Amino acid sequence: MEVAVLRARGLKSSQLCGKLDPYILVQYKDQQHKSTRIKNHPSSLFFCFCHRGKGSNPKWKQTFKFNVEESSQRSNERHKLVIRIMDHDAFTEHDYLGEATIYLKELIEMGMESGQAELPPQKYRVVSGDQSYGGEIQVGVTFTADVTR
Repeated sequence: MEVAVLRARGLKSSQLCGKLDPYILVQYKDQQHKSTRIKNHPSSLFFCFCHRGKGSNPKWKQTFKFNVEESSQRSNERHKLVIRIMDHDAFTEHDYLGEATIYLKELIEMGMESGQAELPPQKYRVVSGDQSYGGEIQVGVTFTADVTR
């Protein structure tokens, strides 16, 4: 399964200056991948006031691959992809900005029947820690059945 994470828009910062250096953690079951970090600011107070919120619309354009086991395809487990958006901090713990969840059971079932299925890139709502709107993220997913098994 390939997951293409293209961009996010309107990410909310919990920092006073609003500077974001966002990255994402993409998780499917026990597999996880990390994107590159989008660096958006030099360390200066001037930048803080003049470029507020520049990192709230990052573009990753990255693809991640996940293995989908045949045994899990037939089980009643939930097939979900969780995309956590984080803000890199140099001197403190990284901040959790929110997450989007994409349910994949139907996509995987369709892909098993026809050999391949796709969710074209679309926008998903990012939900922050307090369950409020935290922006949106654009993601596409392609599942290709492994016919060699």
